[in-house]
Amino acid sequence: MRMLVLGSGLMGPAAAYNALQDREVQRVTLADLSFAQLEAAQSKLARLPGFDRLSLRAVDLNQWNATTRLIRDHDVVIAALPGAIIATGLRAALAEHRPWVDLSWPAPDQVESLRREAQEAGVLVIPGCGVEPGLTEIMARHLAEQMDRVEELHIKCGGIPVQPEPPLGYKIVFGGRRLPLRPYNAFMVEDGQLVSVPRYSGVELIHFDGVGEVEAWHEGFVPWLLELDALRNLKTGTQKTIRWPGFAAKVTVLKDLGLLSDEPIDVDGAFISPKRVLDALLYPAVQMTESDRDLTLMRVDVIGEEEGRRMMRTAEMVDRYDEALGFTSMARVTAFTAAIVARMVARNELAGTGLITPEQLITGSAFTQLVEELAAMEIRFDETPASGPCGHHETTRLYPAQR
Repeated sequence: MRMLVLGSGLMGPAAAYNALQDREVQRVTLADLSFAQLEAAQSKLARLPGFDRLSLRAVDLNQWNATTRLIRDHDVVIAALPGAIIATGLRAALAEHRPWVDLSWPAPDQVESLRREAQEAGVLVIPGCGVEPGLTEIMARHLAEQMDRVEELHIKCGGIPVQPEPPLGYKIVFGGRRLPLRPYNAFMVEDGQLVSVPRYSGVELIHFDGVGEVEAWHEGFVPWLLELDALRNLKTGTQKTIRWPGFAAKVTVLKDLGLLSDEPIDVDGAFISPKRVLDALLYPAVQMTESDRDLTLMRVDVIGEEEGRRMMRTAEMVDRYDEALGFTSMARVTAFTAAIVARMVARNELAGTGLITPEQLITGSAFTQLVEELAAMEIRFDETPASGPCGHHETTRLYPAQR
């Protein structure tokens, strides 16, 4: 098995490392436009197991012939790319009939055309295959399919620094130089219908053992979850992002001031995007540094009926920065997930063509395999069913790995 990882920022090296731990993988190629990032990735990976099967390649995805030649020599592509270049790389993979597993999504205005192109090429493309989107929806389906009827689904997930610092108490844990802040509304499910609500609203405080109190606010329910049979009776659904308390209030002020808008405005004859200015101003305060440590929190609750009883099932994950390997928690839970799924694709264990989201594929034995392999990387989920009016609880750790 030969695997290509496009992008060597925070995510790509972690995907390459995970792939190299599988002895079925003969070679992993880590490719990027930036020589500096490739050198940094080499320094990180050189001391870790499997480095002898790693190749580094400088590539400009805008150079079609060079890109297609590179992709042609591999069985599957993992994309850890900036959104603006995803479509370019994906089209090269489609031309070479190579499956594509993406940590993110193409730009919204390109999704439908790429969906058609992938279907016509007969190639499997899995977008949003990280932690959120990705693991959150996979876990939602897993919990929902254990119940006879699901009426509520609540997803909460986020990556935060261990030590919050001003001004936002946040660091960019996914990569890039732009804060993941959007001005437009978010979806939720209310009375069985998708409705629009203000982003950063619906703030609630929640507790995670070993972490403390954090907040969660509306980021946007994924509409295609409603296509799952297990969620056909859903009455209420929310999908919220986790941050340290106070984040939503601060960002709401920025939104109300128009500072999250990408629409250029005229400033003394120069047209400038307020969001680009904000990103440039805040980046020195929100970039991850060598001394920063992060953690990733996830909680998925489904509420409904099971064998005639009112039931709530919960899956929870708390993951921390890997001191031994030097990977951020966000890189672990995001990139490891994509690398595991990509190997399933390369082994023809996941069937399908066209653009298919992870939760449509990762169920049954594929779910078990994914969770077991994550556990081997010490990423674990605790599952808790609570039934009846008194809420009887019993917690089970899914596939615990041996330390």
